[in-house]
Amino acid sequence: MKQATIVIDDNLEALGLKSVMKPDSIALYTSEVPVLSQARLVISDPGEYEVSGISIFGIAARGHMDETDKQTATIYKIQFDDLRVAVIGHIHPDLTEDHLEEIGTIDILITPVGGNSYTLDAIGALQIIKKIEPKLIIPTHYDDSKIKYPVPQQSLAEALKGLSMEPKETLAKFKPKPADFGEAAQLIILERQ
Repeated sequence: MKQATIVIDDNLEALGLKSVMKPDSIALYTSEVPVLSQARLVISDPGEYEVSGISIFGIAARGHMDETDKQTATIYKIQFDDLRVAVIGHIHPDLTEDHLEEIGTIDILITPVGGNSYTLDAIGALQIIKKIEPKLIIPTHYDDSKIKYPVPQQSLAEALKGLSMEPKETLAKFKPKPADFGEAAQLIILERQ
């Protein structure tokens, strides 16, 4: 059975690059959703979803710039095969016990690290990493000369310094397997395609 392709927060066209969305993609959005999406399924709200053998749990969270009582962002927990992946968007780092219970045990955490009041910085990401305790961390949303972010982002080197972590490796493609995970949390860098 062919599993689905999940595309998360595909706003690349607005940032000066080409969209990676395909008609058979599943689109997940952690905050605002573009008006048009060519994906076969668009998920942007909290809830439980099952598609192509993949379980997706959307968890309401406080957005990075939200007031304390608002929850305009969505954290996603994605389960497939024997893997559990959490995707953290532009959220506030103060996760509640309810959030942590809903997120549960995570193998891979994908988190922004670019900061500058636009998204989590390394300090905020580190708070989340310590609470969730994933086996593998993949940083995203840091400075990239080809991406035109509305706000300058921290460089990957600055973010890694703030995380106090060295990458295990830099990869063009990553197909995770449970055997890839060690006892201590590891960080890998994925090259932009």
